[in-house]
Amino acid sequence: MSDPLADLSAQDVSIWLDDISRERLRTGNLGDLVADKHVVGVTSNPTIFQKALEKGDAYDEQVRELKTRGIDLDQAIRELMAHDIRWACDVLKPVYDRTDGKDGRVSIEVDPRLAHDTDRTSAEAKALWWLVDRPNVMIKIPASIEGLPAITAATALGISVNVTLIFGLDRYDAVMDAYLTGLEQAKEAGIDLSTIRSVASFFVSRVDTEIDKRLGKLGSDEAKALLGKAGIANARLAYERYEKVIASDRWAALEAAGAHVQRPLWASTGVKDPAYDDTMYVVDLAAPNTVNTMPEATLNAVADHGVVHGNAIAGTYEASRKVIDDLAALGIGYDDVIEILETEGVQKFEDSYAQLADSVAGQLAAAGK
Repeated sequence: MSDPLADLSAQDVSIWLDDISRERLRTGNLGDLVADKHVVGVTSNPTIFQKALEKGDAYDEQVRELKTRGIDLDQAIRELMAHDIRWACDVLKPVYDRTDGKDGRVSIEVDPRLAHDTDRTSAEAKALWWLVDRPNVMIKIPASIEGLPAITAATALGISVNVTLIFGLDRYDAVMDAYLTGLEQAKEAGIDLSTIRSVASFFVSRVDTEIDKRLGKLGSDEAKALLGKAGIANARLAYERYEKVIASDRWAALEAAGAHVQRPLWASTGVKDPAYDDTMYVVDLAAPNTVNTMPEATLNAVADHGVVHGNAIAGTYEASRKVIDDLAALGIGYDDVIEILETEGVQKFEDSYAQLADSVAGQLAAAGK
């Protein structure tokens, strides 16, 4: 029997689940996925928590306790999320120990309403790190312009960061620089660099969603030939940038001091268009020292019929650049697409957080009635 997920892991791709819920935790489902589906990490976001809260009664007891304590809404959200993250960290602690901290990671997101406020993002990152209080937690900080200094500040304090909402290559360069600067500051402060881990979450499917919409309006044969090509090409070019950084003298000095590389993480890997192979954002981005965080449907699709062909990125850079150039020739500008995606990305997370807040407020109001 073939095992595509094992094949993926053998390519040095860490499989993380893009989902968490208290129901998944209390039934032992997460532990089963670790044991049976090669899952070695978990990511979360406000949308995931909002959906989890709306299902069943798993959160009822804690909600009643929070109401009894008179906790305000924002703190109630933090405590509800931290409870699940802490539990998931404990489930994945054996993976963390076995991989010497490389995997077994669980991510919790800073309030996305703070994405354009450096100081408050930094403060919230520290607060979540303290609240969860597990060595294998990662704090998600958005790759907004204002988020970059917060990434550096958190890293400098020894906090492991999952940088989220990266869409463009130039911003990815800035994210890697922010991480290296944080490591350099941590080294100056005498912090053990080997305790710090980071991933950079580069979003994939949303690039195709935006560009395919524009290609569909053009409708030409040249446009149709580019459908579904941009997301993977963009991610592959990001990996090229990553390779350049880890080949630099600057990185070599940090590595010699015990630092760990910031791994590329492919996010938004659920295929939105049913015309496409539902495993393509996984198998076509398999490469050493990467993470792929998948919704469960994608995880199951890969397990069922994914075909892993080794390193799918090596040797693709020129072809990937040609995709971007061909799009430009059709009038689809890369910078314009990325700017829209960055703006929409933060807004979507803010909207999700607002929905989460509404759900928690509703449950607090109903508790004890």
